[in-house]
Amino acid sequence: MMRRYIFLILFTAIFQSGYASGVKSKIEVPLRFDRYYNYEEVTEALKVLHNAYPEMTHLDVIGKSEEGREIYALTINNKKTGEELSKPGVYVDGNIHGNEIQAGEVCLYYANMLLTKYGENEKISKIVDRNVHYIIPVVNVDGRAHFFDDAHTMHSSRSIRVPKDDDNDGLFDEDAPNDLDGDGSITQMRIKDPYGQYKLDPDDNRILVRCKPGEKGEYSLIGSEGIDDDGDGRLNEDAEGYLDPNRNWGYDWEPPYVQRGAGNFPFSGVGLKAINEWITKRPNIIIGFAFHNNGGMWLRPPADNKTQIPAADIAAFDVIGKNAKKITPGYVYMPSVDLYPTFGDFDSHLYFIHGIFSFVGELYPDGAETYHDDETKPKKESEGSGYRGDNTEETRERLKFNDNITQGELYKDWKPYKHPVYGDIEIGGWVKMSSRLPHPFMLNELVHRNASVVLLAAENTPEISMEIIDVKEVGNNLHRVRVRLVNKNGLPSMAKESEINKTHRQDILKITGGKVVAGGKINDIRLDKVSYKEKKPEIQFLSIPSYGNVEYQFLVEGKGEIKINYESLKANNLETSVKL
Repeated sequence: MMRRYIFLILFTAIFQSGYASGVKSKIEVPLRFDRYYNYEEVTEALKVLHNAYPEMTHLDVIGKSEEGREIYALTINNKKTGEELSKPGVYVDGNIHGNEIQAGEVCLYYANMLLTKYGENEKISKIVDRNVHYIIPVVNVDGRAHFFDDAHTMHSSRSIRVPKDDDNDGLFDEDAPNDLDGDGSITQMRIKDPYGQYKLDPDDNRILVRCKPGEKGEYSLIGSEGIDDDGDGRLNEDAEGYLDPNRNWGYDWEPPYVQRGAGNFPFSGVGLKAINEWITKRPNIIIGFAFHNNGGMWLRPPADNKTQIPAADIAAFDVIGKNAKKITPGYVYMPSVDLYPTFGDFDSHLYFIHGIFSFVGELYPDGAETYHDDETKPKKESEGSGYRGDNTEETRERLKFNDNITQGELYKDWKPYKHPVYGDIEIGGWVKMSSRLPHPFMLNELVHRNASVVLLAAENTPEISMEIIDVKEVGNNLHRVRVRLVNKNGLPSMAKESEINKTHRQDILKITGGKVVAGGKINDIRLDKVSYKEKKPEIQFLSIPSYGNVEYQFLVEGKGEIKINYESLKANNLETSVKL
């Protein structure tokens, strides 16, 4: 398929990240992934992809945020191979936390890969033809917009913008950190203090190391840049929000005194409610990915200590998870609860409510920013403070990575500043576009490897075939018809959890055109052992396991043609006929 290039000039791309400043942005197909897209550019990129491939896509606004920004979903489906709901659905989203911006880039890359390589790459072409792909690059649209447009730390602008009185003073969001030096990032403040807990590292004065007991101090850490905006004697204690968009979903929701950031009730985030309603209308979704940062992890349910999931579903998760960590070196695969327990999280909601095998992809593994050989690899434990932890050796290596590989763009050297309360202080440290985010030169490999995991999962969505293994006249105007349904792939036709708890309709095997006097599952085909269904034997409810098959037997009265249909919410539908 001929590749088409569409060029659109945008005049709004002014980055505050230090990588680009005041540069006009050009978006074209295929998309570039050597930089980050702000919210407006993500929206423009989706429109460009849709306009380039209108016969394969549709682009929908599925809801709006608290501040009125639009949440876009791109659907990729080849209509020539079937309607959307007749195919296994693959769901991908990102940026549920506003500062986790590379998650949106993974989603854009996946969409770009499917569309630009369709017709050129055999594997991708098959996956596009066989599946429908639903992609929401930015869940928390307000958070992403503010992360680019405002000064932040690498950890802030995470929440949904629902005002919250964090300090119980009757005011809302009135004391956030302040960009005192106006550089577009919220870094750290330190002050010289002979009674402080820290002293300068002798090898690098950007690093503070903890003083030993009885040792005279040199510095104290004050915290993030800021002033006491509300005059209550505290700094930065009432920033924006906090409604955590990954603690506000319906399944296993707990109130804020149990789960921080949960909100007053499930789906109090208006965008989350819209996304849930949109997903509910697409019961064909069988696999889902929510991309976050950071740490380098593939997480699956459960997310709490009290829940167990069926062994059959763990085996299906393992098909993806165990291969995912091979595709993304340095990542680990584990249940979410092994990291820490959470309530009201999205991946649990997808699995337990919607029957979707769900993964959280925590992008960017720790230790990715390296500057060492085997002899100089840093030790795991070391006392100190690099404002990312207390491992001096790892901080020293990251600073060398900053100095020698990113040419100083990730770290701001300490500079004196006259603070209105503290007087002479110093401001410096890791900038907004650091620590949780790879430098753009590392971005292309990150998005490709993680999108390849989604491709692996799409390849393993259920692919069902139907065989008529026996048609035999058995006397008394009866014919025995035996049917085998085979799943060649690693995900079952529905989650065992959904089957056990009856949260979704099971698959249906149905015979029409003849009178079925008996029908049921074959337990042993050689011994003719069948579990016959008592009522309506012409309709059998079932599911087909990973890499497995099921067999059914029907006794049909009379002669002529009968039709055999297999219908599934999350797998492909099938139909055949037999003449008796």
